[in-house]
Amino acid sequence: MTEPTAAALPYGTPDAPRLAVRGEARLEIDPEIARITLTVSARGTDRKTALTDLTRRNEHALTLIKSYGDAVEKLETSSFTLTPQLTDKGRHERIRAYHGRVTLTATLNDFTALGELTTRLADLELTRVDGPWWALRPDSPAHRSARTQAVHEAVQRAREYAEALGARLEAVLEIADLGAEGPPQQQGYGFAAPGSARGAGLESAPALDLEPRRQTVYASVNARFTMTRPVL
Repeated sequence: MTEPTAAALPYGTPDAPRLAVRGEARLEIDPEIARITLTVSARGTDRKTALTDLTRRNEHALTLIKSYGDAVEKLETSSFTLTPQLTDKGRHERIRAYHGRVTLTATLNDFTALGELTTRLADLELTRVDGPWWALRPDSPAHRSARTQAVHEAVQRAREYAEALGARLEAVLEIADLGAEGPPQQQGYGFAAPGSARGAGLESAPALDLEPRRQTVYASVNARFTMTRPVL
């Protein structure tokens, strides 16, 4: 029967001390996409009238957005509602009117087209526009750049600690995203909160001059190394 292997010392040995450091990176990046939402509304005294008006306004908004071609990366219908409004008085449930609403979300990559489209949509009948919300794509190279810089920063910090003791780094034992082990912690990387604006009805629809909000990409790693015996 073999004897159990002794657990590794958590802080290394005098001949092979361990270093534990954190590497961080924070990048300011121009946004790659912008999202806007628009809500088309209709109201009628009967269901058919409300649906007819809502369908017409929704089709008009869709046609306008699609006319911008490749500038629009994605167009989705987020929700549709048709709600009967009851009279305030009387014992019986009598419907006074119907309220219809369709919400669309559009993602654009051309910010010049975004400014023009925003005001043209806001000029439509009973249409509310919200946004823009600036963002990076999930597969943006900025995420990799931030993680790479965080690792480089961890190595540099560990090397400086070792040199301060007259030693040098010998091996890397572990590199982990912050929060990858143990209890949940702050995410390793994230984004700044987006800006927002709201459209309103206009007599004419000149293009808005929108200033993209730069995005903050953050990465953080924990790293552990061994180093040579310090010279004390």
